[in-house]
Amino acid sequence: MLNDTLTRVSWRARPRSFVALMGLYESNFIRLARLAGDLERLCGTHHSRVEGDCDLVLTVAERLPYTSLVQLTYLIPGEVGPMRCPDMRLRIYHDARLVEAWDWAACRAGSVSRTAAGVAERELDQRWTRNMMLNKWLEYCAERGHRFSAIA
Repeated sequence: MLNDTLTRVSWRARPRSFVALMGLYESNFIRLARLAGDLERLCGTHHSRVEGDCDLVLTVAERLPYTSLVQLTYLIPGEVGPMRCPDMRLRIYHDARLVEAWDWAACRAGSVSRTAAGVAERELDQRWTRNMMLNKWLEYCAERGHRFSAIA
């Protein structure tokens, strides 16, 4: 079992630096693997349902030899049907054992959007914001007891 608390963090990595961002991607990989198992074998749609929490859905949108593109979303119950929020696209780099949050879609109800995290001036800041959000969300989902199983 992978555990990101055992991952060495370089004292030279300044917060919000490229080196720190790569460490965050590594932590994202470990946290996602804890929820979904072997990420290299991941395909199809996976669902996690935990009492007292929203349903969590992981869908593999693209599978290539060294990378996968997946969609991770909460299904929040609503009057007109479930709202997908947050709704994130993730790129898994299997050979490097990294997961990057590429982007997230604005929630349909408008309660949270890309601008909620603030418009960052630099691409590095934008990546840092997206991936910190993903990292904390994955940690929260694991603490709530989420684990994925394939939908038949």
